[in-house]
Amino acid sequence: MITIIAAIAKNNALGKNNELIWHLPEDLKRFKKITSGHYILMGRNTFESIGKPLPNRTTIIITRNKNYFKDGCLIANSLEAAIELANKEEKIYIIGGAQIYKYAIENNLADALDITLVHHQFEADAFFPEIDDTIWKETKREDFKADEKNKFDYSFISYRKIN
Repeated sequence: MITIIAAIAKNNALGKNNELIWHLPEDLKRFKKITSGHYILMGRNTFESIGKPLPNRTTIIITRNKNYFKDGCLIANSLEAAIELANKEEKIYIIGGAQIYKYAIENNLADALDITLVHHQFEADAFFPEIDDTIWKETKREDFKADEKNKFDYSFISYRKIN
C-alpha cells in the first residue's frame, strides 16, 4: 500500500520557500503516529527542509544527484527506484514535496491519500495537485475547530483510489 500523506490548505498550498506555512501540532502528532515504523519517501528539498532522518522511520531521499549521500538515509534517483527499495514494506508513505506528489499522482503510483486539509488559504510557491473525485473516493473525514494550539480549523481526510 502506497499512501501520499500531505497537509494542504484550501487553495492546495503546501509551502513557501521550502518551509511549511502553518504549524498544527495535532497534524504533526498524527503524521508521526501514522508513519512511524514505515518507509517514508521524499524529495531532496523536503529532506533538507526537515534536516535529518525522522526517528523510527526508514528515510528514502529521491534526487537526480548520483553522488548525494546522507547518513542514515537511503538514496534513490527516481520515485520508482525509491518504491523498489521499499518494496518489501506493507505500508510506504510518500511525504513530499510538490514535484514528488505531482509525479506520483500523474503516474498512478499511489493507492491512497491521507490529507490534512487546513481550512484557510495561504500565499505559497508549492502546491498539491487537484484531487480528482473521479479517481479518488473520500473514505473517512474528521473535522476539528481551531484551538489554543492549532490556529486554524482543519480536517483529516482519507481517500482511496477508485478501481
